Order: sequence, then C-alpha cells, then structure tokens
Amino acid sequence: MAPMTKESFSRFVEQYEHLVYTICFQLVRDAAAAEDLTQDTFLSAYLHRDSMPAGYERQWLGRIATNKAKDYLQSAWKRRTVLPGDEGIPPGASPPAEELTLSRCGAAEIAALIDQLRAPYRPVCRLCLLEERTPEEAALALGRPLKTIQTQLYRGKRLLREQLERSELHGTVFK
Repeated sequence: MAPMTKESFSRFVEQYEHLVYTICFQLVRDAAAAEDLTQDTFLSAYLHRDSMPAGYERQWLGRIATNKAKDYLQSAWKRRTVLPGDEGIPPGASPPAEELTLSRCGAAEIAALIDQLRAPYRPVCRLCLLEERTPEEAALALGRPLKTIQTQLYRGKRLLREQLERSELHGTVFK
C-alpha cells in the first residue's frame, strides 16, 4: 500500500467523518463527547495509518472509533467522582471535580499538592490540571504513550483527592 499523504488523509477524513461520529454518538449518547472521540479516532488512525489493511479501511476505522468510545465510557472522567457536599447535585449538572476543588482550595494550594506528588504523576498532573493540556498533548510533551498518561493522570488525581481528604480530616486545609 502506498504511503498516505496529508491530502489523501484529508479526503479519507471527509469520507468517513460522518460514520465515525455516528458510531461514537451511538455508544456515548453525548454530542460533545462524540465530537472529541471522532477527533481522537482520526488522530489515532493517522498515527497508525501504516497498519491500515487495504480494502478494509471502513471496518478498521469503525473498530478504532468503537474502542475509543468504549475507553471513554470506562474512563474515570466519565464516572466523575462526587465530592463531599455535592451529593444533591445531579451528575450532569455539576462541574467537573477539578473545577470544584480548584474553586474551594485555590490554584496555589493545588499546585503545592501537585508538586508534592512522586515522579510519574507530578509532570502529568502539572500539564493536565494546572496548564489545562489534554492527555494527548501531555503524551506528546512527555514522550509517553497516551494510555500511560491517562493512567498516570487518573492515579495522580486519586492521590490528590486522598491528600485533600486527609487534610480536611485533620483540619489542616493548607497552611
């Protein structure tokens, strides 16, 4: 199979973008998430374009879209943690946990907690939570696989949540 140029990949995207969006939307039932997943699907397809089987482009792309949507549905972001005091707020109406925590504690305190994290979690959390970069951007910046970044971000958030809960229990909410 001949290497795919940027122009041929653009035509490929135009040809299949509706299919990919439809697959993603059917699985996640959220238009904004489906749009993001469509972009993720084509990014992944572009990065792995050399492994695309000739004659089976549609099926290959559909499988990538399905896997992206399934990963999204299983992700911590989709399950969002309810913080103490937010129990009465319906899941879709509450802002993300990160925004609530930042508004309660302040960015400087969160930055201090992130700086206390151990090695693999500190740079990932700094990029994603403080600099508001996407996991994809963090993966490129740190030269790590996207799945590794997503796992480290999930674990880093869990460690931060545990630190916040401990400090609230002991009444030492940031000195």
